[in-house]
Amino acid sequence: MQLASGMLLVATPALQDPNFADTVVLLLDVTEEGALGVVLNRPSQILVADVLEPWRDVVAHPEVLFRGGPVGTDGALAVGALRDPQDPPVGWRPVAGLLGMVDLDTPTELVDGTLTAMRVFAGYAGWGAGQLDGEVEEGSWYVVSSEAADAFRDDPSGLWRDVMRRQPGMLAWHVNRPVDPDLN
Repeated sequence: MQLASGMLLVATPALQDPNFADTVVLLLDVTEEGALGVVLNRPSQILVADVLEPWRDVVAHPEVLFRGGPVGTDGALAVGALRDPQDPPVGWRPVAGLLGMVDLDTPTELVDGTLTAMRVFAGYAGWGAGQLDGEVEEGSWYVVSSEAADAFRDDPSGLWRDVMRRQPGMLAWHVNRPVDPDLN
C-alpha cells in the first residue's frame, strides 16, 4: 500500500527497535523529503493538564500525554478530529479526512467545540527521504488504512491487535504470528 498522510504503520513482529516494537503509527506528513508520524498506543502517566493546562478540557480520555515517538520529546503535537469539515478551527492543518493537526499555540476557546476528539503527543517519529520506504520493504512495517477512531481510543493497549484483525485476507492472520516463526 502507498505511504500517505493518514495511513497507519503497524510494527511487524520483526521490528525489534524498542522505540517502535508493537506500535501503531499514524502518518501525519509524507513528502519526498521524508515522513512524520505519531505513535498512537503509548500513553504516558503525565496529565495534559500538568503541562498544557489550557488544553485539559479539550483532549480525549485518557487525558494524558502520549509518547509520539523518539524525536523532539521536549515538544508536543496535537491531532484532532473535526466535528464539521466545513468549520475547521483556527490553527487547523488537515491530514486526511476529518483528521488533522491542531496548533497548540491557538487559544483553546477558538478550538473548543470544533473537534470531536483531540490527543496531545510528546515527540514524534520521523524518517528521512527514502528511509521509511526502505523499512517497509525490509518488512518492519505493515502499511494499512486508518479509521478516525484509531487515534482517540480510551484504551489504546489493544490497538495493534484490533487494527490487524480488521485487515483483509491473509494480513489479518499475522495478528497471531509469533515473533520467530521458526519456533512455532
